Amino acid sequence: MNKGKVLFNKYKKQVFFAGIFILALGTWSFKDDLFQISKNLDVFASVYKEVNINYVDDINSAKMIKTGVDAMLDGLDPYTEFVPESEIEDYKLHYVSTQYGGIGAGIFARNGKIYVSDVFSGFPAQKADIRPGDQLVKINDVDLDGKDNDQVGLLLKGAKGASIKLVVKREGNPAIEKTLVRDEIKQPNVSYSGMVDGNMGYIKLDKFLENSADEVTSALTNIKKNNPNGIILDLRSNGGGILQEAVKIVNLFVPKDVEVVSQRGKIKEKNFTYSTVSNPMEPNLPLVVLVNSHSASASEIVAGSLQDMDRAIIIGQRSYGKGLVQQTFNLPYNSLVKITIAKYYVPSGRCIQELDYTHRKDDGSVVKVADSLIHEFKTKNGRSVYDGSGIYPDIFVKQEHFANVTQALVGKLLIFDYATHYRAAHPTIDNLRTFSLSDADYADFVKFLADKNYSYNTGSEKLLANLKTEATKEKQFGEIETEYEALKTKMMVSKKNDLQLHKDEIKQVLENEIASRYYFEKGRYETNFKYDKELAQAVKVMQDKELVASILKGVGTYKVIGKPLLAMATKKADKDGDDQ
Repeated sequence: MNKGKVLFNKYKKQVFFAGIFILALGTWSFKDDLFQISKNLDVFASVYKEVNINYVDDINSAKMIKTGVDAMLDGLDPYTEFVPESEIEDYKLHYVSTQYGGIGAGIFARNGKIYVSDVFSGFPAQKADIRPGDQLVKINDVDLDGKDNDQVGLLLKGAKGASIKLVVKREGNPAIEKTLVRDEIKQPNVSYSGMVDGNMGYIKLDKFLENSADEVTSALTNIKKNNPNGIILDLRSNGGGILQEAVKIVNLFVPKDVEVVSQRGKIKEKNFTYSTVSNPMEPNLPLVVLVNSHSASASEIVAGSLQDMDRAIIIGQRSYGKGLVQQTFNLPYNSLVKITIAKYYVPSGRCIQELDYTHRKDDGSVVKVADSLIHEFKTKNGRSVYDGSGIYPDIFVKQEHFANVTQALVGKLLIFDYATHYRAAHPTIDNLRTFSLSDADYADFVKFLADKNYSYNTGSEKLLANLKTEATKEKQFGEIETEYEALKTKMMVSKKNDLQLHKDEIKQVLENEIASRYYFEKGRYETNFKYDKELAQAVKVMQDKELVASILKGVGTYKVIGKPLLAMATKKADKDGDDQ
């Protein structure tokens, strides 16, 4: 027999047996995985059964299973979660659509009573002259004393067209009964759009839920009627949403058939590249995207892809760093599970995921992606960008924090209360963009605070308290007690001046809250424009064509100082409220 043929046949046998071995190994591995799954489910079911039968007290079995599933998923990442049937509607409201039947008002609980925190323009509550600060006493003859937000929310929500009877009490007035007709309440993804200084178009996008791309398109269409000199897309504090909506929004500004983002995971069938499919609506106008540390997920896809294409200048602070993609899977009994299935990558090839959930510390805590694992990538024009740390802005604006006194006034709801007081005394206010509290108004506010409790600790006071604690531990406090008390007294004197020392920023917060009482969400934005340093920087940059060109070519480093956006600082003031 020919030697070559013998060698070939021998080679074929080796390949054949190697193939059988690999197939057997794969089959064994697959069977082993199935065995482990079956084993673990059997153990879990057995533990559940024995506890359910033998535990000394009665147990809530549904709650126990939910707790067990949540604990299991918590070990993966914060975004993989189980949603039982009882929570499906709330899930859809937060992650899919913002539509529900209600009256169009936000509520919060305070000292066992329920108050209105916000009213949405054009909906039943506003049409019935219900205002922030009003107390809801009864709903359909049900007394609300002692009830929480969730309980009251269920009473307020209902089918569109159904009537609802409210007993409302306004400060200084007797309680009155009002009958409203519930409407379909849809909170827009675009909370504001219009023209700002420099004839620039401005679009504030709060979330990427259903129809967000359509809303941005509509806003852009209206802005283009004013022949804008540039577009500002504000994604600050936008936590993301639906990936496909982000792709559509990018498509408004870049050409057809351009890659926007790709998702890659361990299941090849779920790996996918998303590209633009239409001709852009505005491919040439200067474009700025505003981001901050709360801009995440879909916001980072938009900002990152536009940065990688050198289509937009990013201004603000480094974004959150969420580069994970989730998909929902239906489960029995009308429940579902949301699972992280992939990581996403913007056009340069970088993944901006900051936290490494796979490699946790021994105590279970999560660490950031190590510096040694961060890689450099290039934008279309050759600018350097990096993975593993969110989207870093082209122009960094330092975000300053509000003084302790300002935070205390907001947290104690005294800003909210004074706005209620001001609205009752002033039927109208001046033009929103020029509205400003006078010195006399501020003096009235200070007088309003005279008998109010807004205690707070300054950073210096905390340091002084720590000094006393440590000195006492070391039995040395007696030696410094005189100096300690003298310093404490001086600090208290200085603290009394905080209302004047921080007058400008307190006025800013007050104006923001007061304006919302007359013009709702629009009032917050337009009153705040004159204080918004990031917005001012965006306008300034786009007015300088040479600067725009140099930034997009990677020439120079830029940094400005500014205050954080105040529009949300007093919005409900974290009152744990709900929108109904």
